[in-house]
Amino acid sequence: MSALMQTYAPLPVSFDRGEGPLVFDTEGRRYLDGLSGIAVTNLGHAHPAVTEALAEQSARLLHCSNLYRIDAQEEAGALLTARAGMERVFFSNSGAEANEAAIKLARLHAHQRGIEKPRVIVLEGAFHGRTLATLSAGGNRKIQAGFSPLVDGFVRAPRNDLSALEKIAASSRDVAAVLLEPVQGESGVHVLDTDYLKAVRKLCDTQGWLLMFDEVQTGNGRTGSYFYYQQLGFAPDVVTTAKALGNGVPIGACLARGEAAEVFSPGNHGSTYGGNPLACAAARAVLQCHNDNQLISRAPIITQQLLSSFEASLGHRAAVAEVRRAGAMIGIELIGECGDLPGKALEAGILLNVTAGSTIRLLPPLVMSDEQARQFGATVAQLVDQWAAHSQQFAGAA
Repeated sequence: MSALMQTYAPLPVSFDRGEGPLVFDTEGRRYLDGLSGIAVTNLGHAHPAVTEALAEQSARLLHCSNLYRIDAQEEAGALLTARAGMERVFFSNSGAEANEAAIKLARLHAHQRGIEKPRVIVLEGAFHGRTLATLSAGGNRKIQAGFSPLVDGFVRAPRNDLSALEKIAASSRDVAAVLLEPVQGESGVHVLDTDYLKAVRKLCDTQGWLLMFDEVQTGNGRTGSYFYYQQLGFAPDVVTTAKALGNGVPIGACLARGEAAEVFSPGNHGSTYGGNPLACAAARAVLQCHNDNQLISRAPIITQQLLSSFEASLGHRAAVAEVRRAGAMIGIELIGECGDLPGKALEAGILLNVTAGSTIRLLPPLVMSDEQARQFGATVAQLVDQWAAHSQQFAGAA
């Protein structure tokens, strides 16, 4: 019996090492990784720059606490805020913690403006983490089940529905902020409309609300720019990120600009491990690797090669309800439940996952070659064809 709490249902494989877009199990079998540890290893596995930075830092100092100045944290912070067009950053250990920081920042900002019980607008279908506050902010009823009472202070609106936000604005004077993912990953890779996002920015400016983007998954080059909002022509007041910021080393960040950047003062927030020398050495190496944008520019190219191969190889086209994408963030929604596909993919030598029950989520590393992307797409097509051939849902639709 495993000593671990039963919070996961892992597939029957254990990986021993990785190299670029490849991972190898304990039996020596090779797999093409199209998941990147859920958008974490954007630079691939065992990236030499990250490996060198970790080895050097671990031989010198792992941790000293935030009671003292940490040069690696200052350097990583300067690189990240410059890249983001933000002014200040708080480093945490994860995306959920980064979002917790953003929620606290929004509430404190509201209190400083005389709002006694501030509320944050969030969207249906959102996923912001699994702490109690971020779980409450999310829109997944399944993962909220059993954890009530949830944290109060959130009001929910449908995605891409500006009129819903306008109705909230007309009826409520206690809104502090809007928190949203510009691309909802966990709910099946739903890209919010650009016009909607621009209108939300204008509404926040009119109402005095903070606009906060959760780019935990979309940041760090995943969608073809360092942050997704850099493709929109405007910036949020607060942005959170994590996942690929450390390429596998746990680190999160909450960044802010303008008034939002000056909300926190000593004692308002903190973290024992957040921004420690080791994590910031990894983040610094990642940011330096992205300096010339060559890796980031690979995101749409990899997707184009993968999906072209997928579509050319697919026999049962009617099995696919919709394909959604943002850079190297891909959702292939099938017409029925396909939760067994990750296991089938392992047998075929690739890594992927299924989210929202019926959507294949692909998050290939930015170091994947064109040929590997085409190979991956063809293999996914083969898996979908096999699924369709045995699927009752497909038989009913055909």
